[in-house]
Amino acid sequence: MHLNFYKFCSVSSRLLRPSLHWVRARGATRLTLALTSALVAMLLSQGCSRKQAPPPDGAALFTQQCAGCHTKNNDMRAPEPDALHQMSKDSILATLESGRMKWEGKRLSKAKKDAIATYLAAPQSAREIATGYCARDLDPPANLPAWSGWGSDGRNRRFQTAIAAGLDRDSVKNLKLKWAFGFPGASATYGQPTSYAGKLFVGSEDGTVYALDSATGCLWWIYKASATVKTAISIGNKGSTAFFGDTNGFIYAVKAADGSIVWKAHPESHAAARITGSPLLVGSRLYVPMSSGEEGASADPSYPCCTFRGSVVALDAATGKQIWKAYTIADAPHPTRKSPQGVQYFGPSGAAVWSAPTADLKQNAIYVATGNNYSDPPTEMSDAVVAFDIRTGKKLWSHQFTPKDVWNSGCVAEKKDNCPENHGDDYDFGAPPILTRLAGRGDILLVAQKSGLVYALDPDRKGKLLWKSRIGRGGPLGGIEWGGAADNGFAYFPVSDFDFDNPLVGGGMFALDLHTGRSSWHVDPPKPACAGQFGCSPAQMAPPTLIPGVVFSGSMDGHLRAYDTRDGTVLWDFDTAQQFSTTNGMQAHGGSLNGAGPAVVNGMVYVNTGYTNAMAGNVLLAFSAEAK
Repeated sequence: MHLNFYKFCSVSSRLLRPSLHWVRARGATRLTLALTSALVAMLLSQGCSRKQAPPPDGAALFTQQCAGCHTKNNDMRAPEPDALHQMSKDSILATLESGRMKWEGKRLSKAKKDAIATYLAAPQSAREIATGYCARDLDPPANLPAWSGWGSDGRNRRFQTAIAAGLDRDSVKNLKLKWAFGFPGASATYGQPTSYAGKLFVGSEDGTVYALDSATGCLWWIYKASATVKTAISIGNKGSTAFFGDTNGFIYAVKAADGSIVWKAHPESHAAARITGSPLLVGSRLYVPMSSGEEGASADPSYPCCTFRGSVVALDAATGKQIWKAYTIADAPHPTRKSPQGVQYFGPSGAAVWSAPTADLKQNAIYVATGNNYSDPPTEMSDAVVAFDIRTGKKLWSHQFTPKDVWNSGCVAEKKDNCPENHGDDYDFGAPPILTRLAGRGDILLVAQKSGLVYALDPDRKGKLLWKSRIGRGGPLGGIEWGGAADNGFAYFPVSDFDFDNPLVGGGMFALDLHTGRSSWHVDPPKPACAGQFGCSPAQMAPPTLIPGVVFSGSMDGHLRAYDTRDGTVLWDFDTAQQFSTTNGMQAHGGSLNGAGPAVVNGMVYVNTGYTNAMAGNVLLAFSAEAK
C-alpha cells in the first residue's frame, strides 16, 4: 500500500506541473491561475513530502507497545503472538479501535494501528466469503429436541434428558465426526452452540453469528455484531427470536428465521462494559449479566483504575426496553489515591457478573455469582453469590466467600502502579450458580470458585451454607473456572489448577454427593500428548455437559472426553487439536477447550475448539453415533 502511495507521488510530480503550464497556455484568469497554483503546491508539499517519512513499522510497534503482555507463558492471560498471527486484520483493528484493547489503542495513530494489524494478521486474512449455504428447499424439522444451554436452562444444571440427548452410555462409544465448520480469521472460539428447531446458532471471535443446519452444517444466515460474541444464543418468543450479547456491551435480538435485527440495546454506558455471560430468558423478560474489560486495562499504569460496577439488567424481550437494573456494588466509585505519576484512581469497583444468571421461580429470585473487586476499597459483594428479586431487582440476600479479594492485571504487570497495596488472590467466580433439586431435601444451590472450593446453599433459607468441599488447589486460573453440571443426586465438576510454571499439572474430574459434598469418585487426567506445545495442559477449565449416565468434559490439551457417571471410566475420547476440512470450504483446526462445553441433542454432540492464550483454534465440530 505504501509503495503505491509513493508511486502516486512520483506520477503526480510529472503530471501536476505540466498541467499548470497548460492552464497558463489557455490564458486562464489571474484568479484561476492562483487557485490552480495553490492546489498544485498543496498536493506536492503535503502529500508527496510524506515520502521522506517511512511508513510505521508494525513489527517494531508490536515489540514496543504490545509485547510486554503478549508474550509466551505470560501471566496477563493475553493471547500469545502465534495466536494473534491467526486473526484477521479486521478483527485486530476492531479490537484496537473499539474492543478490549481500545484503551491501549487510544495512544496509537490510525496509521500505527493499521501497521500493527497488518504485521499480526494472517497472510490471507481478508474475511472469506461464507460458502456452503443450505439449499433453499431444505426444510428442517420444527419439533426436534432443543439444547439452549446457559441461555434458556434457567437452573443452569447443564443437564439434558435421555430422550432429548438421544445418546446413552453404549451409543456414546460410537460417536464419530459428522461435519466441521470453520470460523474465518479467528484464533479462538467461545460461546456454546445452541440447537433449536433443526438449526444450530453460534457466535464467533469477529462478532459474526451463524445459523447452521444442525444435521449437515450448511449455512442458513449470518449476522454481524459489533465485537466478539462470547455468549450462547438464547432462543425465545416461541422460537422466533435469538438473543445474544457482545464484548462491546451490546445485547441483540434477531429473527431466528433469517437473522434480521429486531432490536439492539446498550444497557451499560461504561466504556469497558462487556457481556460474557449468556442472557437468561424467563417469560417475557431477558436478564443480562454485565462484566467488563477494565480489569485487564489496569495493566497500564496510566489507566485511571477503576470505575466499573457489575450489574444485572432486566429487559423487555419484545422491545429491549429496560425494566430494572441492579448493581452488585451499591456505592458509586469515588476518587481514592493517586499514582506516583499523578494518575487519579477510583473505587470501589468490580464485582462483575461473568456468567449466566440462574432463575428460581419458587423464590421469585435471580442468582448471580460475582467477580473480585478491581480497586480499593473492598466491598462485601465481591466473590459472592447474590439473590435479586426477579420482579424488581431489589437485593434479597448475598453471601461473600472470599473477603478483600481486590485484584487487577496491574498485579502481574511490569509496572504495578494500579495493583492494590493489599491485593487478593483473584479467586472470583466465573461459574454460574447451579440450582437443582436434591432427593428428599428440596432445592440446593451450588456455587463453585476459582479457589477450588464448591459450596452448597439452601435457597429456601436465604442461602444458608449446607456444606463446602475442596476439590482443587485453586489459583488465578485454578479451581473451577467456568462451571459444573448436576442431576438430583450428584454434581460433576472439572478442575483447572492450571500452573504457569508447570504445564504438566492440573485437571481432573470430580463427582460430589449432593447430600454431603463428599467425592464419590475422582479421575486424574492422562499426560497430554501435546506436551511442550504452547498452551497445552491437562487443566480442565471448560464447563461440562451431563446426560443420564455420561458427563462430557473438555481439556486444555484439546481432548473432549465422555465419562461414565458411575465411576469416571472414560467411555470416549476425541482429540480436537488437529486440522479439519469444513462445510464452508476452508481448512480449520482445533485447539484447547476452555470457555464453553459441548451441546448434546438429538443424537449429536457439538463443541467449539480453540482458545485465546492457549492452543489456538477456529472450528466447530459435530459428532454423531450414526456418522460414517
